Amino acid sequence: MSNFASTIAAISTPPGKGGVALIRVSGPDAFKVADKCFRPAVGETQFSQRAARTAVRGYFLADGTVIDDGLAFRFPSPHSYTGEDTVEFTCHGGILISHAVLEATFAAGATPAGAGEFTRRAYLNGRISLTEADAVGQLLEATSMGQVKLGGYESRTRLSEAFDRLHTGLVTLLSSLYASIDYPEEDLASLTDEEVADGLLALSADADKLLRTYKTGHSIRAGIPTVICGRPNVGKSSLYNLLCREEAAIVTDVAGTTRDLIERTVSLGDLTLLLTDTAGIRETSDKVEKIGVERSRAALENASLVLAVFDRSASLTDEDRELVERLKTLSATVIICLNKTDLPQADSDEFDRLTNAFPHSVSLSAKTGDTETLTRLITTLFADGALTVGQDAILSDARQFGALSRAKELLTSAADAIRQGMTAEVACSDAELALAALSEADGRAVSEEVVNSIFSHFCVGK
Repeated sequence: MSNFASTIAAISTPPGKGGVALIRVSGPDAFKVADKCFRPAVGETQFSQRAARTAVRGYFLADGTVIDDGLAFRFPSPHSYTGEDTVEFTCHGGILISHAVLEATFAAGATPAGAGEFTRRAYLNGRISLTEADAVGQLLEATSMGQVKLGGYESRTRLSEAFDRLHTGLVTLLSSLYASIDYPEEDLASLTDEEVADGLLALSADADKLLRTYKTGHSIRAGIPTVICGRPNVGKSSLYNLLCREEAAIVTDVAGTTRDLIERTVSLGDLTLLLTDTAGIRETSDKVEKIGVERSRAALENASLVLAVFDRSASLTDEDRELVERLKTLSATVIICLNKTDLPQADSDEFDRLTNAFPHSVSLSAKTGDTETLTRLITTLFADGALTVGQDAILSDARQFGALSRAKELLTSAADAIRQGMTAEVACSDAELALAALSEADGRAVSEEVVNSIFSHFCVGK
């Protein structure tokens, strides 16, 4: 846990050369620290007495000597990111000078901040919810625009508001249940049993609506484990390179060129693919290639999405047919990709039978860059088109999904208890457990282990 008696400081911009560097100071003595290491360029008034949230130009000092010039901003508690007195310095962005300014804050009484400690203090001071803090962590680690939108201010605010509505609504229903239990003869309950049951079911429906966004959120945040498979020389690596938007895999007309798994994280619209190109699945006496084929088969078993590539310009082979039978045993979503449509096409009957055996198929040419149909299909399968990423409340965290799922079941159970004529105590017990699950989902009541896990992904200075 943070020591709130301390004043912390850290560089909040990435290391290296840059136009400016940002040094953040937060805690009860932030303004005292600033007065010791920063002197305004104009006027005699100390920085701590200057107007809040206004840029003040001045000089950074170390042992009374000017080491740089720049700007300082003062954010009094509680109107700051952390909820504490906070100062932000911007100096020149050299590695040595930014560290010299940071060391000056330490000499003035600040202590080094831990990873994510500024955001953690914001959470512990009630400035943001754990849901919002988790979204900030997502934003820091984002590798795609979909992840950026999912972790952005609008999205995380909507998700936090959705949890607030569930929590507030359940507290209101519980208060009515408590009144009927504690004062059964006084008729102090604000709602009838039927109204409470209806309210519980309405909250369960709201929870279910939020739960249904998880597939989209998880596909953006964690990514979809995706495997490209097929026999040698059907165009797997060409499709892989096309989706990666670079020559990530070697492409030749020599069978067995790809001998091991090649993995890359790529964006597909708002979605994220954990994309794996595999060795051509076939029987081989080559020891190295054989190991690659076995790894390919193992990767298929762990995939959520399989792009099975077939050469539409050539007849199906025994290796193709063997792969088809293996595909039928997988739990993953399988998309049949009929590649090389830019070439003269082979007999269509056997390919018609192939596509009829699976619910999803596309025709494309990886050579000419024709993946628009494939992109639309994957988006349809793994994202809810009714959701606007970056604007709607979208659930993406597995811990929150599990807790909210428990809350939904308990809300329904509490409503059923009332409608079956059970005592209010029975319904109240399930409703209280639902409230605990909701509190776990949105961070109102979680273990320190969970909090530590969330903030362990943050960088120093955020």
